[in-house]
Amino acid sequence: MPRVRAWFCRLAGLFRKNRRDAEMAEEMQTHVDLLTERNMAAGMSAEAARNAALREFGGVEQIKEIAREQRTWRWADEFLQDIRFGARMLLRTPGFSLLAILCLTLGIGTNAAVLSWIEGILFRPYPLVPHQDRMFAIIGTTRGVEGHNGLSYPDFLDFEKNSTLFESFIVDKITGTTLSVGDRAERASCGIVSANYFDALGVHPILGRGFTREEGIGRNAHPVTVISYRTWRDRYNFDPNIIGRTQYLNGVQHTIVGVAPERFHGTFVGYSFNFWVPVSMQETFDPTGYKLEERGARWIEGYAFLKPGVSRQQAQSELDSIAQRLENDFPEIDRGHEVELFPLWKTPFNGAGNMSPTLAITMAVVFLVLLIACANVSNLLLARSLLRRHEMTMRLALGAGRRRLIKQLVTEGLLLSLIAALGGIAVAYWCRNALVLAFPEPTAGIVIDFPGQIDWRVLAVSTGICILATVVFALMPAIQASHVDLSGALKTDGGGVVSGTSRSRLRSALVLVQVALSFVLLAGTGLLLQSLSKMRNASPGFATDVVSTGADLFSAGYKPDRAKTFVTLLLDRVRTIPGVESASVARVMPFSYNVFSSAPIEVDGYQPAPTERPEGDYIQIGDDYFATLGIPLISGREFTRNDDENSPLVAIINETMAAKYWPGKDPLGQRLKVRDSWMQIVGVAKTTNYRTKLEKPMPFFYVPMRQNFFVQNTFLIRTRESLGAVMNAMAREIHALDPTLAPIAPSRLQEQIDRISYAQRLAVTLVALFGGMALFLAAIGLYAVMSYSVSQSTRELGMRIALGAGARDILRLVLSRGLRLTLAGVALGGIAALLLTRLMGTMLYKVSPRDPVAFGLALIILILVALIACFVPARRASRLDPAHVLRV
Repeated sequence: MPRVRAWFCRLAGLFRKNRRDAEMAEEMQTHVDLLTERNMAAGMSAEAARNAALREFGGVEQIKEIAREQRTWRWADEFLQDIRFGARMLLRTPGFSLLAILCLTLGIGTNAAVLSWIEGILFRPYPLVPHQDRMFAIIGTTRGVEGHNGLSYPDFLDFEKNSTLFESFIVDKITGTTLSVGDRAERASCGIVSANYFDALGVHPILGRGFTREEGIGRNAHPVTVISYRTWRDRYNFDPNIIGRTQYLNGVQHTIVGVAPERFHGTFVGYSFNFWVPVSMQETFDPTGYKLEERGARWIEGYAFLKPGVSRQQAQSELDSIAQRLENDFPEIDRGHEVELFPLWKTPFNGAGNMSPTLAITMAVVFLVLLIACANVSNLLLARSLLRRHEMTMRLALGAGRRRLIKQLVTEGLLLSLIAALGGIAVAYWCRNALVLAFPEPTAGIVIDFPGQIDWRVLAVSTGICILATVVFALMPAIQASHVDLSGALKTDGGGVVSGTSRSRLRSALVLVQVALSFVLLAGTGLLLQSLSKMRNASPGFATDVVSTGADLFSAGYKPDRAKTFVTLLLDRVRTIPGVESASVARVMPFSYNVFSSAPIEVDGYQPAPTERPEGDYIQIGDDYFATLGIPLISGREFTRNDDENSPLVAIINETMAAKYWPGKDPLGQRLKVRDSWMQIVGVAKTTNYRTKLEKPMPFFYVPMRQNFFVQNTFLIRTRESLGAVMNAMAREIHALDPTLAPIAPSRLQEQIDRISYAQRLAVTLVALFGGMALFLAAIGLYAVMSYSVSQSTRELGMRIALGAGARDILRLVLSRGLRLTLAGVALGGIAALLLTRLMGTMLYKVSPRDPVAFGLALIILILVALIACFVPARRASRLDPAHVLRV
């Protein structure tokens, strides 16, 4: 208890110090007065009695100091003193303070912003979902084949039923839906989810309920929906009686049973869901047909929650054993199919997987920006320490130890970084949703969502960065400032332009670091800019000015026969529109978020390896498809209108598929088996890009639309007319066939390619932004060093001028000093860039990480910035008045 009491007394001693000092002084004065009175009673004079009383009592000030140390923590008291003194020093030099805080705010703020993006997009993207550390994406893969695919619903149920290490499994499949609002129809994003979706996530609707177990069973048996908070706000104006109302989704009347919380946007990173429907309604939202009972239909995307204490490796082993069992039970369907658990930040079926490398590069870049900012502030502190030499000398002469002096200066630096950290957190909060700004204009009704999240983890790491920054930028100048030679304190340490002192060398070293890091960032920016330019200009293998449009027949309730007639008639009408060069249809357009059809294949004459299960992606297309998209046919013919359900099944393969399965042979006339049906190959097409420009060439084939028809298709139109003209013409032709239909807003394929390439474009934007910030900080640092160097060498420069040096000579002298520093920093940065830019290899497209153009441009930019930064102090030096300088 005495220790606890002493602890609380010391804690209380930090507060109301003046009052406690006054009480202590009053008490001591009382003791001295009593002793004085006693001495006077003994016959002493008043003066002698007081002197004797003071001698008997002891040193008053020493006793006060001992008492203060007993009633409080000395280190805490000194820290508070240092904070107050540091605040006064910052207020005394507002220019220095503002510049230092600006540099640190940029450094700490950019780090906090990127940390909030990493937290909100990769690690904990779902704010209301607890235990996201136990949440993993469950992905279907094919043995021996790169990439991923989905899971079939029967397989998904088997994994859910037979696993013991998992808490729950959920389905999460994003799709688009047509939302009927009065006489209008709009597109919206919809999630096809398992019935346990909201319960497993721990998300409770603010109105109504989630889905019941029974609503996940059956075929189109439960037309119910949960709507998002945004939808409730924007479309229903916060209607309190929304539960029980109906809404037409894809032409089917759905009953609204719940409203999701405001902060819950779904579990697909990149897009906010407007609606959720149970998995039993899959067929209503999937134009490719009913799949809940088809084991070979791999469309499921979802997540799995591990039980507490279960590792990812243990869970993966259990899934592998279940997958092996399914492969043995269903060898014709599940042979070669496996599942893999991915952490949230690597989820391949949403924006997280694409954003991971971009944010990793950005994190490295902003850390370099922080180092540059720290070097800048360290240089400023070094310069200011020379202006405080008299203060440091006096404090050391009065008995302050070097450790106490260093502590004071580091505390001042900590105060700077704390103020900058507060500003940085504010910057991060302001920029938390800034990634959306770099995304192309989304389709109407679709909400892009790349949210940053500032939680206690981001704040804790930002605090750590703040402390680290203080140590980096404040400790070295503090140590330098404490090394004062008291005997020679009155001597000046001004040297020439090229100073030989340790402080000058340290300032130069810090500038070298700034220039080197800036060169790395500029070289990286140049590489990414070239990569993006080449990616944008590179041909994907087809014409990108083709317009995609159509009508939503699936939502309008069209059946296949009626849809086939409509598509045939509309295609004939479109081809007669003035300005249309050619037109065709396809189930999926290239570079689309929709998936191509995929199925196991068997090639006549090809013997696969025992563990190989040949599988191919394909697309259903109409006649004139290759002519419309400008894809060359190497051999054979294109599909014609005669390739219908009454004619033999045919297919066109790409070059890659021909080389893999018919090496050195002519594939024309050969056979290919898909879904138990043999097809004859009638053509070989040039290999193109299908999903991204970064993909490797892959086997791919095409089948005639008329032999494998689906209700929902995309019209592809080759025309030079504007999108508005295409929209009007399509609306006219569609209404002529069915007045109840409206055309889908047209867009060119290049727009879709730009959306798919979002991660690369974002990387360029962020690296260029932060690279420019680093260049700005480096320019400030170089300017500060050269300006201070000139101010410290005015006497030498004045002497040079007096001895006959001209303005050009002085200008050349100062500029050469700055350029030598810059070139030395560039040499150091060049070595670092050669090592670091290799890490960007996965982000580059047909650009070498050692590209000389990028490195050369970085060199030119840095030299130009160095000349500009050094010119002002050099010009000031060239205008010195030697008579005035030498007289002073």
